[in-house]
Amino acid sequence: MAATALPPLPPQLKSIQHHLRTAQELDKREPVVAYYCRLYAMQTGMKIDSKTPECRKFLSKLMDQLEAMKKQFGDNEAITQEIVGSAHVENYALKMFLYADNEDRAGRFHKNMIKSFYTASLLIDVLSVFGELSEENVQHRKYARWKAAYIHNCLKNGETPQPGPIGMEGEGLADVEREEAGASSLHSGTTQPTSSSTYEANNVPSSNYTGIHIPPGAHAPANTPAEVPHNTGVTSNTIQPAPQNIPLVDPSLYSAQSAGEVHLTPEDFARAQKYCKYAGSALQYEDVSTAVQNLQKALKLLITGRE
Repeated sequence: MAATALPPLPPQLKSIQHHLRTAQELDKREPVVAYYCRLYAMQTGMKIDSKTPECRKFLSKLMDQLEAMKKQFGDNEAITQEIVGSAHVENYALKMFLYADNEDRAGRFHKNMIKSFYTASLLIDVLSVFGELSEENVQHRKYARWKAAYIHNCLKNGETPQPGPIGMEGEGLADVEREEAGASSLHSGTTQPTSSSTYEANNVPSSNYTGIHIPPGAHAPANTPAEVPHNTGVTSNTIQPAPQNIPLVDPSLYSAQSAGEVHLTPEDFARAQKYCKYAGSALQYEDVSTAVQNLQKALKLLITGRE
């Protein structure tokens, strides 16, 4: 855990407060994800304002935190190699998303699953430190933010949310963010700005999500850890582990042979390596389904030259 204390967050940088709070929550159990949350916050903060004295001071201290973490976890491959770090963060984000999606589809609506949806969307933001987000991640981020706002709004108004993708207008994300900001502060004894961040309620997608590609809730990995907000009263008994659906091995791989001479490009090798890294990261979470799927993708690419 980074020891360097941060000064109060300048109002100009309020859009990164939720990513920093997520980093603080994950310091002990997911330090790699916490590190990249801070890296995203620093890179975003530098783009917003690195010139005014209070912002420069804050970002300088944040950089000290990052350096301390990098030194502490210098032998961790997920810190030293971006491709491993990307796989690690993406798998954790997907795990949070699938836990919330599984709870949603089962009709179990509570603040813990709202937090999981919202945290998943923040972690997908963090993936942008590794490059442009995939279309699938962009879709997941939109859906997770919309779901967090929709379910929060329903519970606040005493209504029963409808499970799964539905065509509803997104409302209440600002309330979710205010509640999340109030659940814990970034610094002991310091209250951070509780106004909504970059993602104001009127920016929540209001599209009809009946056609969006969302992984089936039944695929949520078992024992998905979702941090319970301290002030919700929700206990760990709320979390019900879901059985894993292990995909069948593609039978065509047993008989697959190279069609003539397969010329793999450097990009092909990089993609195959990425699939293998994803599989390795998934196994850290005991997510066999994701590991099998990625290993099959790597094997198919190496054998046939096609994905």
